[in-house]
Amino acid sequence: MATTIFHIEGGIGKHVASTAVISAYKNTYPDKTIIVVCAWPEVYLGNKDIDRVYRIGNVPYFYRDFILNKDVEIFSHDPYRETAHIVKRSHLIDTWCNMVGVEREKGNLNLNFNIREKDAIDPALSQLEKTKPLLIFQPFGGPGKDHQPHPYSWVRDIHPQVAQHIVNELNEKYMIIHVCYEFHPKLDNVIRYEKTVPKKELFNLLRYSDKRLLIDSSLQHAAAAMKLPSTVVWVGTSPKIFGYEEHTNITPPVEHSEGHVDSYIYDYNFTGVMHECPYENVEHMYDVEKILKDF
Repeated sequence: MATTIFHIEGGIGKHVASTAVISAYKNTYPDKTIIVVCAWPEVYLGNKDIDRVYRIGNVPYFYRDFILNKDVEIFSHDPYRETAHIVKRSHLIDTWCNMVGVEREKGNLNLNFNIREKDAIDPALSQLEKTKPLLIFQPFGGPGKDHQPHPYSWVRDIHPQVAQHIVNELNEKYMIIHVCYEFHPKLDNVIRYEKTVPKKELFNLLRYSDKRLLIDSSLQHAAAAMKLPSTVVWVGTSPKIFGYEEHTNITPPVEHSEGHVDSYIYDYNFTGVMHECPYENVEHMYDVEKILKDF
């Protein structure tokens, strides 16, 4: 039986998005055996489209077993390097599907949870007395302190002052769980959740929430896959490229896409390098009334 290998690198949100590509590919070629080699294998566990998953760097005898003298097709291209993505012509998933020669099928993100994962919630949170609806709030994201220069990235995060203003407006109505890393800015009147837990356990927090206010990070991809409509705030990245129709996507009142002196293929560095920020005031970055409208 012919085999197709998908080699996928990058962040976990990109991995979640790739499940829609693999689903479209499997629907087009149902007899293909699909193997994924990736950075975040837990994303694909339980996915019926995929026959086997390997973590990058842990692939003993892989060439001999799957490539040498075999009927195999290999997709190791990075959609981030494709023209359609760079010039913002199409959504990441559409670009990726085009690369592998299939058409995207809407709503086919695939994120599976086994019975233990579905039941898993941090005891510290499960013991909370829920007196108000639960709001998952992720105003800051990114790859972690070892991979970005500052705790706040202007490109994808909500400015700390604006994040606190949002909390002040909502904390009487909601119990707010602030999902973050330990180095992120601290907010008042929230329950700070900065534990390092398996990613699918983190995603499972979404299942217990009543509302979700997120940024362009892995949680918004997971929420779309779990069919949990959320409000997503955008600044330097675009919902046209990374977002989902299921969400309420809030873009800046003033958008700057012209890049900066250090811009090469992309307009801005995701990590929010300070001197690249084109904004002079936060009012141009966020429409707070729109953000709060659904709450």
